[in-house]
Amino acid sequence: MNKLWIDTDTASDDAVALMIAMSLAPERITGISTVAGNVPVNLSSRNASYIARLCEFDTAIHEGAASPLCRPLKTAQYIHGEDGMGDIGLEISTPNLSCVPAAVALAKAAQEHKGELEVVTLGPLTNIALALKLDPDFAGNIAKMTIMGGTGDCYGNVTPVSEYNIWADPEAADVVFRSSIPKVMVGWDISRKYASISDQEAEELLALGSVKAEIAVNSQKVLRAFCASTSGVVGFDLPDPITLAAAINPYVVTATKPYAVSVICQDGPARGFTILNDRHCQDTPKTTRVAQAANRTVFWQMLMEALK
Repeated sequence: MNKLWIDTDTASDDAVALMIAMSLAPERITGISTVAGNVPVNLSSRNASYIARLCEFDTAIHEGAASPLCRPLKTAQYIHGEDGMGDIGLEISTPNLSCVPAAVALAKAAQEHKGELEVVTLGPLTNIALALKLDPDFAGNIAKMTIMGGTGDCYGNVTPVSEYNIWADPEAADVVFRSSIPKVMVGWDISRKYASISDQEAEELLALGSVKAEIAVNSQKVLRAFCASTSGVVGFDLPDPITLAAAINPYVVTATKPYAVSVICQDGPARGFTILNDRHCQDTPKTTRVAQAANRTVFWQMLMEALK
């Protein structure tokens, strides 16, 4: 039972992932950090604090990188709304921020919990790349990383072949995937296949009658419209929640395959594409287990329990 550090670019699906962690495994959460991605980092911090207060989880947020390593930030507010939470009129107050920035706090937590800390990333990998640069021992101190990012079937949500979290900061992602940290990649294909929520299922969640369920469903308003017009998902899908659920419960992801993963960093339609190499044509360690399948029933049960 590893301790968990959650790194998030908190928008509507990240918010549901935080609800799952804070409701089902609060005692395992060691820290929460934010990064620019879906929304600017200040909005990510604000939204993360809002969910923590909603779940009565007392924590200060470690704010992280405000931009990718070496390129301008391009947010996904067209997918999640200007506020990241579906623009449904939530009254979100000032975040509860730590004075320790994300990369510093991550490196310190990894030292304090050497071999016991699992980092769960729900956004671009900028903070992790910075922690690797900051502390040469960081990779060796981490027990495991569970990454929401990439795609295992070459089907993307921001380009035809690329997933947003990797596309947003491909240079950081390439640094992280090439590191020695043991990693599990939960790609967007897993979300499409096992974590899409139909309108009927959304009504079942709302029928729970809780504030958490209401926010979890209604904040997907802009995402649902994007799914209908662009991504082809019926209803809306929850990539970050199924990733967080997989980090908590080993029965969520049912099959993985080891790969050496690298990332295309050049601009163009393949920017952010995750190259999965399982052959011996390159002498590259296979440090990433890529999720191949998941248990939809287990995920749904966890979601229902968390949103009560």
